[in-house]
Amino acid sequence: MIWVSWRQQRTETLIAAAVLALLAALLIPTGLHMASVYDHDHLSACVYVGNPQTSSCGQMVAAFTQRFEQLGGLFGWFNLIPGLIGVLLAAPLILELENGTHRLAWTQGITRRRWIANKLGLTIATALLAATIMSVLLSWWRAPLDHLLGRMNINVFDFEGTVGLGYTLFALGLALLIGVLSRRTVPAVVAGFVGYVVARLFVQNWLRQRYETALTSTTPTTRGVSANLNYAWVLIQEPSDKYGHAPSGVAANLLQICSRSIGGQRFTISRSCISAHGAGYNHVVYQPASRFWLFQGIETALFAGTALTLIGLAAWWIHERTT
Repeated sequence: MIWVSWRQQRTETLIAAAVLALLAALLIPTGLHMASVYDHDHLSACVYVGNPQTSSCGQMVAAFTQRFEQLGGLFGWFNLIPGLIGVLLAAPLILELENGTHRLAWTQGITRRRWIANKLGLTIATALLAATIMSVLLSWWRAPLDHLLGRMNINVFDFEGTVGLGYTLFALGLALLIGVLSRRTVPAVVAGFVGYVVARLFVQNWLRQRYETALTSTTPTTRGVSANLNYAWVLIQEPSDKYGHAPSGVAANLLQICSRSIGGQRFTISRSCISAHGAGYNHVVYQPASRFWLFQGIETALFAGTALTLIGLAAWWIHERTT
């Protein structure tokens, strides 16, 4: 039974493997080069500097990140990969229901429960394996950048830790339930993928920052950026008075107004100008780096828990309502 299930989903599994192979071909050479440059320039010494912007590390870190984060800009598109893998792996089971070939298996001495368990077990195991490989690969590639910049920001958080497993399972479960109810493979795959994208955008852009109450920091501009913010996810950063309130009458483009320029190009920010407007402080709202694993656990539980519910409903429908 397991061999038959594998043969029926081998095309989708090979497609997922090909996607991961292309990802590896892109990341492994650049990852090795980036790690080599990181070690050669001794950038590990900058990790523990309280404020790299005011030290010799500032220029080195800026040069390194500018050189290698260009590829990191592609990471936003990699968000689609867990959804693609999930809906692809749901397709074989839906296709069997659409074509009615499941009835043949049920008349060959294989119970519905065993058929469902084998199908879903192999599909879920393949999805989790693919998600784990992707997470390990991307975490390895970003390791030098994580040491310097942290990993709480959007399009970094999404690819490390355990959240990728939840994303893939969610796409699988959503497409599977839609397919079981409709018995139409292509519409189920498309609807599952669209639903996955919508859910990811909602969580990423609105819900995630509300998992825990954000912290605030209000410090004089003369002190620069707090060391606690070097690896944090900064939600809001704006000029303020010492109480964290935007002074009345200050234009929204205060930083532009108070920038000195040479030859029409912005050169530096005048702190005295900002202070003259009553905004001699930086007010920051942020989620600290120490909450990385807490947020990973919350988001993984959110997506994986929803996925298991969807998969359970699909399994129940097949067992009780499918003929």
